[in-house]
Amino acid sequence: MLTWVMHLTLFVPGLLWPREILRDTTFDLPLPALSRLLGRGRRTVLTGEEAWLTDAFGIGTPLPAAALRLLGDGGKPGHDEWLCLDPVHLRLHEWAVIPDDPATLQLTAEEDAALRDAVTPLFAGFGDLVATAPGRWHLRLAQPAAIETRPLPAAVGRAVEPALPGGPQGEEWRRRLAEVQPLLHAHRVNHQRIKEGRSTVNHLWPWGGGYLPQRAARNFDHVWTDDPVLKGLAMLAGADVAATPVRFSAATDRVLARLDGLVAASASLDAMAWRAELARLEADWFAPAIDTVRRGVSRRLTFVAGGNDRALRATASGANLWCFWRRPLPLAELAP
Repeated sequence: MLTWVMHLTLFVPGLLWPREILRDTTFDLPLPALSRLLGRGRRTVLTGEEAWLTDAFGIGTPLPAAALRLLGDGGKPGHDEWLCLDPVHLRLHEWAVIPDDPATLQLTAEEDAALRDAVTPLFAGFGDLVATAPGRWHLRLAQPAAIETRPLPAAVGRAVEPALPGGPQGEEWRRRLAEVQPLLHAHRVNHQRIKEGRSTVNHLWPWGGGYLPQRAARNFDHVWTDDPVLKGLAMLAGADVAATPVRFSAATDRVLARLDGLVAASASLDAMAWRAELARLEADWFAPAIDTVRRGVSRRLTFVAGGNDRALRATASGANLWCFWRRPLPLAELAP
């Protein structure tokens, strides 16, 4: 007996690279299911992943990632304004300073607590610093932070802009963050990490400020994700939340599945790892998901891809997939 999936949405960050990289990386990689969806589905260019998320859940922009992440991690944002203040490693790469993926730090709970205790006094005038997991720090702001920042997920692997944080209080925040760096450099945790050949924490990244929205639109009944920000959005909307399965699994009602397998390789520009993961997603997700639409098990499939500061949506019903006169579209042709 077939299980009816009313509407499946696949959200795939890290898929869109510049055209020349996509062409060189995928020219001999068979992606028939993805190409069929891109060629026969209704495509819409979006302004970015964050814009799609805020629209999909009916909340205002910018995305208040700190409050949502706190909620997703089991905290209580209340009516306070929150700001992510995450430990990162900045590295010098040729001509630029670049933040590495925070996940590669693999901070232990003891390391995280020791580093946080050391820097907390420097931010006493800004608010209270709490952590919900190693590497996920949240600042409960005593007063609004009039700064302009770049979301950390979008900044990983990109050159750090010297003028960030910007905004009316940007200079004050830049001075405070500059005071943090020598403190971190001298900290015993970093000395031990150097001895062990591990990356150090040498900077803090403020981002995702704002208040928890009062409500979010319930456009999904089930959300499969390992991302705490999206988990917070889903909880706010009253959706059922579960970890993303390893491979496609049929369900009922409206399902949103976030597939994060490409993110790390995209941020580090590891083409071979990215290519291997994309092949896995094709086999374990794209092909079976499209097959459920073709067979009438799913009414509609929506595919949202992000990366390179932009996003794209492709939506297909069973009728779309049978439009044989619309040729499959190679992934490389999507890039500018």
